[in-house]
Amino acid sequence: MAAPTPVSSLVHSSTLVTAGIYLIIRFNELFINFYFFNYLIIISCLTIFISGLNAIFEFDLKKIIAFSTLRQISFIFMILCLGKIEICFFYLLIHALFKSIIFLRAGILILNINNNQDIRKMGGLINYLPFCRLIFIFTIISLCGFPFFCSFYSKDLIFEYFLIININLIFFFFFFFFFFLYFLYFFLLV
Repeated sequence: MAAPTPVSSLVHSSTLVTAGIYLIIRFNELFINFYFFNYLIIISCLTIFISGLNAIFEFDLKKIIAFSTLRQISFIFMILCLGKIEICFFYLLIHALFKSIIFLRAGILILNINNNQDIRKMGGLINYLPFCRLIFIFTIISLCGFPFFCSFYSKDLIFEYFLIININLIFFFFFFFFFFLYFLYFFLLV
């Protein structure tokens, strides 16, 4: 994460991540193969788990946000492999908007503590930047799926789909464990 924070925000919100996933959504008919999707679901679950654990034990602010982006991308791939293209696209739009806001907020924080990215040294900034903190809490609540925010509706559709399809119980519990990891490392940032 050597790029400046506004560049990271631009890369994560509109160009690299969003365009890449959009192309995969558009051309998913080219590689429709049941066995390929099963392997991709397993790989995306492992990526969600590893990136979630790395984000919990990381102290660099931009790396935590980058690991959460990796987790979101893997989650989008898992939704795509389950065949829910509309939910995948809606979740992609929500991710792009709110993740760019989080990166811009991280840039403001890094700028105000003399270019230090260590979250252990960021205490007490609520007195200096109350509006920035309020925006950050709003974006985290929106991305975590708090009721009546935008990500709540997409995650509710995903949970409903997981309850409808005939799925392995272990995979179902891993799915909820992944969401718990997501809540945990984002609330460590607050």
